[in-house]
Amino acid sequence: MSQNAAAVANKPKPTARKDMTKAQWTLKEIARNKTAYLMIAPFMLIFLIFTVFPVLLSIILSFTQFNLLEFPEPVFMDNYIRLFLDDDIFMTACQNTLVFAAITGPVSYFMSLLIAWFINELTPKIRALVTLVFYAPSISGSVYLIWTIIFSDDSYGYANAWLMELGFINEPILWFHDEKYVMGLCIVVALWTSLGTSFLSFIAGLQTIDKSLYEAGAVDGVKNRWQELWYITLPTMKPQLMFGAVMSITQSFGFGAVVTALAGFPSVNYAAHTIMHHLEDYGGQRFEVGYSSTIAVVLFVIMVGANLVIKKLLSKVGQ
Repeated sequence: MSQNAAAVANKPKPTARKDMTKAQWTLKEIARNKTAYLMIAPFMLIFLIFTVFPVLLSIILSFTQFNLLEFPEPVFMDNYIRLFLDDDIFMTACQNTLVFAAITGPVSYFMSLLIAWFINELTPKIRALVTLVFYAPSISGSVYLIWTIIFSDDSYGYANAWLMELGFINEPILWFHDEKYVMGLCIVVALWTSLGTSFLSFIAGLQTIDKSLYEAGAVDGVKNRWQELWYITLPTMKPQLMFGAVMSITQSFGFGAVVTALAGFPSVNYAAHTIMHHLEDYGGQRFEVGYSSTIAVVLFVIMVGANLVIKKLLSKVGQ
C-alpha cells in the first residue's frame, strides 16, 4: 500500500455532528430530548410571562410617563434624571437599603450556614425539631405581633417596663416612632426571621455530602473541623451556597414588609424608608407607573450587580 493510500485510510472520518449544520444538530437534540423539553415547558412559560416579560416591560415603561389611564408618553431619560438629581427621598431610601443589605445580607447568610452546619451534626430526630424551631419565625405571621408587644410605645411594653423598673429610663421610649431606634430594631427583627429558604438549602446540601470525602481529606492532611468546612464541605455544596446567596441578596434588598408592619408606612422621618417603599409609594399609591418602573429598574441593576460580586467571591471558595 502506498503512503498516500495509507494516509487516506488512517485519516479520521468526519463525525456526524460535523456533517450537520448547527440548526440540524439542535433540532435533532430537541427531538431526542423532547420529553424533557415538554416537562420544563410549563415552568419556562410561567417564567417568561411572570418574570422576563415584567422586567422587559418595566425597562420600557421607565422611559415613559404612564398613569395606568392614558397611553404611555415617552420622556426618554427624564425619569432617571429626576430620580438621581431631584428626588431627595430616593437618596435616603438608597442609603437605608444599602445599610440594611450590608448588615442583614452577610450576617443572615453566614448565620444560616453556621447554624445549618451545627444542626447537621445532630441526630435525625433532634435535627428535625431544631430545624423547625429556627425556621418557624420566617413563616410565622405572629412574628411582628410579638416584637410590637415587646417594644410597645407605652409603659406596658416589656422593654419599657423592664428599663423603667431598672431605672435606666424615666418615661417610655417610642421605639418604632423614634428615628434613633427604628432602623436598628427593624434590622434585628429581619435577622431573626432570616433563616428561611437559604437555611433549608444549606441543610439539604450538607446532607448530600459523601462522607468518604472527609476520610480522604484526613489522609491528605485535613486536621480539624474548620479545615473540613473550608476544603471539603463548602466546595462540595457550591450550588446550595450560590442559591442561598441569591436568596439572601433578594431578601436583603427587597425588604419592606418588616418596616411597614413595625413602623408603618412611611416610617418616622423616612428613617427606615427603603427603595421598595419608594417603589410602592409611586407605583401603588400615586400610580406614577413610569417613574416607579424607573425605581424598579435601578433596584434590579443593583441586585444583579450584587449577585455577580457574590458569584465571583464564591468561585474562590476552597481554592
